[in-house]
Amino acid sequence: MKKLIALKNRIVCCGMNLVNRTKNEMVQSDAGEGYIDTMVKVIIAIVIGGLLLAFFTSVINTNIIPTVTTKITTMFGG
Repeated sequence: MKKLIALKNRIVCCGMNLVNRTKNEMVQSDAGEGYIDTMVKVIIAIVIGGLLLAFFTSVINTNIIPTVTTKITTMFGG
């Protein structure tokens, strides 16, 4: 049992060392994005998302809802 606990502790310790080493490398590296790049990407994502939302809303309101309404009324004998 003591051997299993020692093995578990060794595995956890090695995992933590790997996480710490990776974290330190990420903090010390110069590579990355600037604030302007990130802001432009966010704005582009918001604009594209808004356009997609408007498109799907118009398609649903003009094509799908009237078709479903007529089929339901004919199904129930309206």
